[in-house]
Amino acid sequence: MALSPTAAQRRIIDAADPATGRLRGTPAQLAALVKRGLAFRHPRPPHDHFLTPAGHRIREAADGPEAVAVPSEAPAAPDTGGVFAARVGGEEAAPGDPGPARLREVRGAWQGLLELRRMTHPDGSTDRPCAWERSHLVRAAALALEAAGHRPAGPGGGDGYRVRATPQPEAVAVYEPDGGALRACAATLERAGWQVGEHTEARTRARYLLASPRKV
Repeated sequence: MALSPTAAQRRIIDAADPATGRLRGTPAQLAALVKRGLAFRHPRPPHDHFLTPAGHRIREAADGPEAVAVPSEAPAAPDTGGVFAARVGGEEAAPGDPGPARLREVRGAWQGLLELRRMTHPDGSTDRPCAWERSHLVRAAALALEAAGHRPAGPGGGDGYRVRATPQPEAVAVYEPDGGALRACAATLERAGWQVGEHTEARTRARYLLASPRKV
């Protein structure tokens, strides 16, 4: 894990464009932020630098002197290594009711993901999943659900969503024992750019969603 940004790096982060996360600084300053995982260099000319989700979280964090741990390598998208993990439901060490800090993290991660979509899609669209989401299906679907305010299941089960991998390529299963909540999860994923169908397990007769990232 890398250390928190220096005071000079924090000033560059704080001065980032609030809408796009675009950064301004010397090449050495921007390269240092990339190395710490707080910025990425856009692959297309003019090769501007933008905040990563980790950088967005630092920018949006409450003022204070505490250090913020970030990945030592630049992440491709949110939820890439210990700093933030979307709730998939059923985690043994899951926290209780989300507090302001958690809500801030989720909101920042989701906004960072939308920005990643905009920057990596040739048409700049944010209405469909990007390549990172296709390679991290469970975490991407869970982030969409948590960011929309859905409640993940606790370690003991019960109400709340659970996102799980499936044998099918580019598809995740979403379980939620409450039928109305399951349909609400489907609506959220559809708005987030996923194709969703509702199915019934042959053995348990439990209803679940099968969701895949939309390509067009």
